[in-house]
Amino acid sequence: MKNNHTPTIHHSLTLGWLYPELMSTYGDRGNVIVLQKRAQWRGINIKIERINQNTNYKLLTTCDLLFMGGAQDIQQEIVNEDLLTNKGNKISEMIEDDTPALFICGAYQLMGNYYLDSNGVKINGLGLFDMYTQAPQTGERLIGNIVIQPKSIPHSLLPIPYLTGFENHGGRTYLSNKSQAFAQVISGYGNNGNDKTEGAVYKNAIGTYLHGPILPANPELADNLLEKTFARKYGIKLPSNKTDDTFSKKAKGNILKKLKASY
Repeated sequence: MKNNHTPTIHHSLTLGWLYPELMSTYGDRGNVIVLQKRAQWRGINIKIERINQNTNYKLLTTCDLLFMGGAQDIQQEIVNEDLLTNKGNKISEMIEDDTPALFICGAYQLMGNYYLDSNGVKINGLGLFDMYTQAPQTGERLIGNIVIQPKSIPHSLLPIPYLTGFENHGGRTYLSNKSQAFAQVISGYGNNGNDKTEGAVYKNAIGTYLHGPILPANPELADNLLEKTFARKYGIKLPSNKTDDTFSKKAKGNILKKLKASY
């Protein structure tokens, strides 16, 4: 993924990076970098607002796009407390108002109705996605490379109709309605290892278990998020770019071959 020409900046977007110090265990900064670079290559400047538990929730109103990554249980508990008592209502309002967002792994779980821990204790979430997550009794994690076929990305953005990544989660997520799944699992575990669903979609918000990070491995998803964000703010089509994605396509192709997924 490279571009040797940076056009003149004509537009700007603001990315709200939620809890970067706590929710960034799996290289999630890579997702932020990809969004920033692919916007810049189109003549769009992205300002990064780092939103943490000490930030006034009103700063969220300046954001055009939201992102939150994954973390371990302790960090998730700290973040969830702040979401439920401070910033959750504003984030919910923004999602209802079609603000694009990407929530990865632990962040995805926090956006559900609730989480049942291994002791059966119910931990409430924001309820953006109509789902719940349950910790496994055995402690076994769902780990490995994963290939999915997304349902909500235009085929014109998918020269290869699959997204690839790496999943590593203990929680099993169950959607109230499978039609809200972000994607179908081609190879791997997905939400729970049983029903072939992966992630969830509500309006312009996406939740997924894919690490990798997901956007460097799948720049077409980054473009899809930018397209929605740009159209919502400016009411016009996202400027085109001449980015060479040869390397990311080759990497994806190698994973598909290794996992014997047909494309």
